[in-house]
Formats: sequence, structure tokens, C-alpha cells
Amino acid sequence: MFKKTLLLISALLLTLQAGAAAADDQFDLKSHAGKVVIVDFWASWCVPCRRSFPWLNAMQRKYGDQGLVIIGVNLDAERSAAKKFLEDFPPEFSIYYDETKELAREFGVVAMPSSYLIGRDGDVRKKHFGFKVKKQGEYESAIVDALLDTSRITE
Repeated sequence: MFKKTLLLISALLLTLQAGAAAADDQFDLKSHAGKVVIVDFWASWCVPCRRSFPWLNAMQRKYGDQGLVIIGVNLDAERSAAKKFLEDFPPEFSIYYDETKELAREFGVVAMPSSYLIGRDGDVRKKHFGFKVKKQGEYESAIVDALLDTSRITE
């Protein structure tokens, strides 16, 4: 079932413009096949997002060379609000804008931030809503487990 969702997500992300990357770059989730991907939905008005961005940056630095890819998906109605947030909290990962909120609906986003850890096989392994500093160790352990699990890699 999730394979269909993954295909839909890939199609949707192809239409989204990159924020952290050059404006004409497009994203294809399939290009990250075999990697561990965190899809993190956020908004500029989200207070916990202000705590999650530095942590996401640290995770990208720590595990990026082991196959971790982080994608921030912005849900702001006004792109200018997102740009201001990104000036204050510069990401070290790709940012995409979900202006139609279609991707957020597909994932079932119910809170800000909402994070989905996708394993090397394309299946969602973990998700969490909100960001709790006290749970950073738990979040990181899930990333490490996903990075170490090579048993479910699909080509």
C-alpha cells in the first residue's frame, strides 16, 4: 500500500519548488532510493519547529554520509513567512513548499512539525507529531536503526 503512496509523493514532489536548493531544481523521491529519508512538515509559526531545525541540521551533518536525507516540507500560506523563518533557522537540508497541502493530506499531517522516517525500502518506519527535546535520543535511535537495517532494501 505504501508503495502507491510513495509513487504519489514522488509525483507531487516533482511539482514543488525547492527553497534551499536553486529555484529551478526539482525533487524526485525516487532519486533517494536505498537511503533513509526524513520528511519533516513545518511552518514558520510553529514554535517546536524552531527547536527541531537545529536538531535536523545536526542529524544531517552526523548521518548524511551514511545515507540520511532530510526534506523539510513547508506548509505556510505565504512563502515570505517561510523565507523569514529560514533566515533565522537556516537548513542544511532541502526545503520544499507544499502550497496545495496535497502532500500534507497524503501523509496525514495533524500537527507541526510532523516527521516521517522512511526506511531504505521506501516504507514509513516511524512518525512523530510535534518535537520534544526530551525525545531527541529516541528520534536519533530510530534514525540509526533505519540506517543499520539493510535487510529490507528494494531495488
